[in-house]
Amino acid sequence: MQLSLIDEIPEFNKAYFLDVYAEALYDSGKEKMRLKTINGQQVPEDLSISIASKFISRYPEGTIYKLDTKLVNRGGKKPYFIALQGKRVQRAIEFFDYNLKVQYGFDQQLSFKGAH
Repeated sequence: MQLSLIDEIPEFNKAYFLDVYAEALYDSGKEKMRLKTINGQQVPEDLSISIASKFISRYPEGTIYKLDTKLVNRGGKKPYFIALQGKRVQRAIEFFDYNLKVQYGFDQQLSFKGAH
């Protein structure tokens, strides 16, 4: 569920967002992984999320993560998010099958013990 923590307090602006989905992309210019929001959410598509690359470089490009964020809007620059608790960021369980395909390759047949 996508929401802002500030929805119930109108005198504050919306700055904190829970359950933001983002895709890991490799930035060849900076030679590191970074996160960008994906479409279909109540946050803008293609918005950068600031997070230390060491927390997301464990899995390949294309992996989908779910995280809590804070919106940063500095005058004259494009807004972006900062990941809250970056050390605890995890792959999105809602994208479990997709993330496995990214990790092991889309041509692989995945089989799980106990699967019917």
